[in-house]
Amino acid sequence: MASESRSIPSYTDAHAEAGLDFPFPAIETWQNQFPGYEILIDDPELTSVCPKTGLPDFGVLTIRYMPRQRCLELKSLKEYLFSYRNLGIFQENIVNQVLEDVVKACDPVWAVVRGEFRPRGGIGTTVEARWPRPPAVGQPPSAGTR
Repeated sequence: MASESRSIPSYTDAHAEAGLDFPFPAIETWQNQFPGYEILIDDPELTSVCPKTGLPDFGVLTIRYMPRQRCLELKSLKEYLFSYRNLGIFQENIVNQVLEDVVKACDPVWAVVRGEFRPRGGIGTTVEARWPRPPAVGQPPSAGTR
């Protein structure tokens, strides 16, 4: 008996962009009172959905930053992160979107967002994004690059 192979649709540009146009809630801030210190925030129960398979993704998200004028308000940050719960979005895009939204909200001196996602199918993923964004390997740095 010959084995049948099923054709699995490949990933599309729509999969890659899924979730990035979602109207994320604003992250509120409050006036910073001290210079030169770090803040570390973790969400040990971040959940989202794979945009291709619809299966749930679970991870730990950490946000580490040095505030400039504004600090992230935690209740609004929690509500912001909760908006990923049923959103079809790739893990890599979550980390990068969170970084962009943190920078937009509080204009930190620097920031690092790290997502450690639980294994599914035996493979776990860790994604880390930094602000200011470093130049891509092999690319010359340019002023104002995000």
